[in-house]
Amino acid sequence: MYDEAIMTRADRQSGPVFAGTCSRREAFGRVACGFGSLALASLAGESARAERLDTTQPPHFTPRAKRMVFLFMQGGPSQIDTFEPKPRLDRDDGKPLPFLVARTRQVSEEKLLASPWQFRQYGQCGRWVSELFPRMAQHVDDLCFLHGLHTEGVAHGPATLMLHTGATSVVRPSLGSWLSYGLGTENSNFPAFVTLSPSARMGGPRNYSAAFLPSSHQGTIVGRAERPFREASIRHLSGDSLDDVARRRQFGWVQALNRQQLKQTPAHDAHFDGLIDAYELAFRMQRDAPELLDLSGETAATLAAYGVGTPETDDYGRQCLMARRMIERGVRFVQVNYSDNSNNPRWDQHSHLERHETHARAVDRPIAALLADMKARGLLEDTLIWWGAEFGRTPFAQNRNGRDHNPKGFTAWLAGAGVKPGFAFGATDEFGYEAVDGRVHMHDMHATLLHLLGLDHTRLTYRYSGRDFRLTDVHGRVVKDILS
Repeated sequence: MYDEAIMTRADRQSGPVFAGTCSRREAFGRVACGFGSLALASLAGESARAERLDTTQPPHFTPRAKRMVFLFMQGGPSQIDTFEPKPRLDRDDGKPLPFLVARTRQVSEEKLLASPWQFRQYGQCGRWVSELFPRMAQHVDDLCFLHGLHTEGVAHGPATLMLHTGATSVVRPSLGSWLSYGLGTENSNFPAFVTLSPSARMGGPRNYSAAFLPSSHQGTIVGRAERPFREASIRHLSGDSLDDVARRRQFGWVQALNRQQLKQTPAHDAHFDGLIDAYELAFRMQRDAPELLDLSGETAATLAAYGVGTPETDDYGRQCLMARRMIERGVRFVQVNYSDNSNNPRWDQHSHLERHETHARAVDRPIAALLADMKARGLLEDTLIWWGAEFGRTPFAQNRNGRDHNPKGFTAWLAGAGVKPGFAFGATDEFGYEAVDGRVHMHDMHATLLHLLGLDHTRLTYRYSGRDFRLTDVHGRVVKDILS
């Protein structure tokens, strides 16, 4: 057998080339039994290192966090109705004022709309939270708020792509794919990047795509936005039509075909390598993933804490609990989507702002439970949690009782490894419209997230079509003010 060659950081800068006397492709090609024997030996429990794939990659520097959970609030919650109260807005409710409206790019007079929800201070840090999030508010001493976020893209599609890929239009790898590429997975039996119930709209698969990175770094989908999460599964996972012996025989046959294809494929074809890696991972997952997806082993108290079994919280509660289970098993990046497939995503209240209450009730309890559960298990010490959306909302009214899209200023929060707890950074203006203090562009957010996970955003690159690409393109700075 062979000792698998490890890709060096320098090799990675010019594309996925493996160090050592031969490439991984060549090494696999020389092994008599090829990929099939490696996977089957691993599944049979043989402990020789040569017969297991080492899927981790060294970070650029000592990381503050080892893994990450992204709680994506599709549609854009209103920052001035959730985490950033504006007394001036309350005082001038209904008053017409001129604004440079992002959607039209014209100055027009708009009527201010005060928040219908009351705010109060919580925790030792005294952070302000509205009555929309009473349970999440109990954890403010663990949260790090960024109130000066701004981004690109006025419509949901471009802004959502910016959030996930760092670009509003061109096809680029997603954040989860970059983390998978840069760090690998902590458990070779599970993918590095999983997205729970993603939407098919507003960027759709591009939000979890590996784009030009090897396909093994693409997000694995569990569940879909249009279906209840209790029905979530991974397609073809069980292989019920075949017994274990037949399934192993089938896998060996497929990998034999792969070996034949190797002989006709140019050396160092990263995408073919990625496809083979994906097949091998899928085979290993057939053993371990069914147990991971089964919540029946959780205690009644845990299920109740996440709101599982309660209609308004059951769906997102199951997703948050699944995220914790995946993090425990070494998945590097889990995205928990509060999303749907409608033309107006869930938090997108252009009218009837009161519907924010419905969405807040659906996520408040599960997110609070996730924070408490992760902290109690010691997972928050080396896991980063990000709550956020593609943009915020305007302080002026749209359709009398709603708010329009606002990429000029909004709020997100982080929790866990590497960030200051009970801390707030940045602010929007006195009406909550535009970031004026501690401004953090989405490129800066991405640079900071990568930094917390031990990756230099300027060095995490991939050469494609004659150019080095990175998540932050030619932009981005690490927001050192929020680092613990």
